[in-house]
Amino acid sequence: MTHTGPIISTKPLGFMWPVTNPFLFCAHHLDDYPEGNEEMAPPPSALRGRDIGQDFTPKDGWRMYHGRTIPGFPVHPHRGFETVTIVRTGMVDHSDSHGQAGRYGGGDVQWMTAGSGLQHCEMFPLINMEKRNPAELFQVWLNLPKAKKFAEPHFKMFWSEEIPVYKISDKSGKSVEINIIAGTIDHLNALPPAPDSWAANPVNEVGIWTIRMDASAQWNVPVASETVNRTIYFHSGSSIKINDADITSFQAIEVKADQGLTITNGDSESHILILQGKPINEPVVQYGPFVMNTQAEIQQAFADYQQTEFGGWPWPRRDQVHPRTKGRFAKYRDGSEENR
Repeated sequence: MTHTGPIISTKPLGFMWPVTNPFLFCAHHLDDYPEGNEEMAPPPSALRGRDIGQDFTPKDGWRMYHGRTIPGFPVHPHRGFETVTIVRTGMVDHSDSHGQAGRYGGGDVQWMTAGSGLQHCEMFPLINMEKRNPAELFQVWLNLPKAKKFAEPHFKMFWSEEIPVYKISDKSGKSVEINIIAGTIDHLNALPPAPDSWAANPVNEVGIWTIRMDASAQWNVPVASETVNRTIYFHSGSSIKINDADITSFQAIEVKADQGLTITNGDSESHILILQGKPINEPVVQYGPFVMNTQAEIQQAFADYQQTEFGGWPWPRRDQVHPRTKGRFAKYRDGSEENR
């Protein structure tokens, strides 16, 4: 649907959400997993009738994705872009070809630069045995410019306790809270992104914000440059207004970033994701897990992966998970470890 004024278009939300340059992909995972067994997996009886290995249909309210025993995404390669994984509920177990590992969730964010290439797996262990294991996360793919396509692979954790939160009360005393994962709001800066990221240069005005609004709350969205692409994802709540336009839930609203707009929430708490940034004005050639500038570079990515496996796979399982008793942690290539 097209509009006039600051709204460019609205599109319905599914599992994969529409994005604009410099973003490549955004997926919203929302799964109400059952109690886990000893393997932190659903019981085998719950896997009947599923397309195991390609289970993207939310049967019984959850999906296995590419997992065969434990839900998630067993080892797979990437090159040429970054993943930003925002976990609102549940846990993700990370392992990669450099021996790095982590478990994160409950508001934590992982920022990973694939750069020249790495393998990783992202599994969703069902840690709770006595109660259900609900999970909600966003995975955002942010492109890298040609000059950074072969950057050294890197990952870092933004622990929930450290992510800056911008809080306001509107004129009626209603609350708005914004987690600033990338970018700046009213002089409050996000944590530094990965060093080779498009987001690392403030001139690119990359913003990744998750927003909670009280019922009837209002928020004036900060103005950005005319060249910035901005999309508002309204994924939880009853309704909002953007200026005078009525918006129902589960909509992606592309807006003109240089025009002032006010979001007025409806009669229930709402949750919104905003992605914005200046576009990377270069060709994009994507084939599965590789995003480069030319078809020849894609072919080279496949050849390099076949030859080197981007460092191989140092873990005993292709769907590696960590011990049930392990808390939130990150283990890095230099041997250092953070525990939460």
